[in-house]
Amino acid sequence: MKSQHAIMLAGLAIGVSLVSLSATAQAQQNWTMTTTWPDSIDAIKIDRHWVELVNKIAGDELQIDFRAGGTLMPGTEVFDATETGSIEASGDWPGYWAGRNPAFSPLASTPMLFNAVDYLNWIQQWGGRELYEEIYGQFGLVYLPYGVLNNESGFMGRTPIESLADLDGKRLRLAGRDQGRVLEQLGGSQVTLAGGEVYQAIERGVVDAAEFSAPGIDYSVGLAEVADYWATPGWHQSATVFGVMINQDAWDALSEETQEKLKIAADATLAWSLAWSERESTEGTQKFIDAGVTINHFSESDLAHIQEVTNEVILRGACEHPDHAKVYHSMIGYLEHYATWRDISAPFNMSRTMDNLPSLEEIEACL
Repeated sequence: MKSQHAIMLAGLAIGVSLVSLSATAQAQQNWTMTTTWPDSIDAIKIDRHWVELVNKIAGDELQIDFRAGGTLMPGTEVFDATETGSIEASGDWPGYWAGRNPAFSPLASTPMLFNAVDYLNWIQQWGGRELYEEIYGQFGLVYLPYGVLNNESGFMGRTPIESLADLDGKRLRLAGRDQGRVLEQLGGSQVTLAGGEVYQAIERGVVDAAEFSAPGIDYSVGLAEVADYWATPGWHQSATVFGVMINQDAWDALSEETQEKLKIAADATLAWSLAWSERESTEGTQKFIDAGVTINHFSESDLAHIQEVTNEVILRGACEHPDHAKVYHSMIGYLEHYATWRDISAPFNMSRTMDNLPSLEEIEACL
C-alpha cells in the first residue's frame, strides 16, 4: 500500500514538474530589435547596453536578437515596423516622430531648457515617465527611456560661427521641430539630413555647418576631418533622450516579472549612459582640440536672446497642439518646483539655474 502511495506521489511530482517546464517554455519569448543608429554611430552603444542587460537578467524569459540600424530597414521605418508588430522593439530618438505628434519633440530634446540631470529627475520623479507612456501609447507602443546625454556639441563646419549674427542666412543641418523654429527666428535655415549624411554635407559644402550629437559621438563619425570651426554651447539640444519602443502586444505577452526586469534594465542604462557620454564628450573634445578645430563660444547676451526666442517658440507650439502644451507644462512646472531646493544648494546644485522661463499660465491657457 505504501509502495503504491509512493508511486502515486512520484507520478504527481513528475507531472507537476512537466507542467512547470511547459509553462516556462511557453513563457519564453524571442524578440527582434533594431535601432535608428548604424554601427558607425556610437549612440548604438546605449541600445546594446540595454539589450545585454535584458538578456542577462531576463534571459530565461526573453532573448532579444539585436540588429544594427539599417540592416533590417531604413532608420526612418522603425516606428512603423514596431507599431505594426513586424518587429517587437526598436531603439530611437523621439524627435524623429514629431511629424506624428509634436509632443515627441520635447520628449527627445529641448532647446535652452533641460540639461541631462533635469531629464533624469523629471522622468523618474516629476511625471515625465507617464508622459512618454501616454504619447507613445497613442500608437500602440510602450516606451522605456534608457539613454540621456547632456548638451550636444553645437555647430561644426568650415564656416566660422562666432555670434548670433553669423547665423543669419546660413544653411545649417539641425534636428528637431522646435529647434528648427528657433533657428529660423535667428535668421538661419534648417536643413534636415540623416545622421549618416552629415559628414558629406559638410565636406561638400551642402551646409555651412551642422550639428549631430555630443562631442564623443561627433568625433566617432569623423567630423574632425571636415570641420574647421565649432560653435558652442549646443543650445539647440540642451540635453537628449533615447529609449526603446516596444510593440504593445509583444509587451503584454510578457509576465509582469519580466516587464519589471526590462524597466530595471532601462533605469540602469539611463544612469550608465549619462556617465558614459560625459566621459566620451570629455575625450572627444580633446580630440577635436588636438585636430586643430577652432572653438568659439556664444556670448551670454547671445544665449539670453536665444532663451527669449525659445520661450516664444514653446508658447507658439503649445497653442497649436494640446500634447505639446502638456509636455512643456510638466517640464516647466518641474523647473519651478525644483528651484525651491536647487537654487538654495547652489553652487553645488544640479539642473540649470534660470530665471527666464515661459509662463505656466500662458501654457495653461492653451491646454
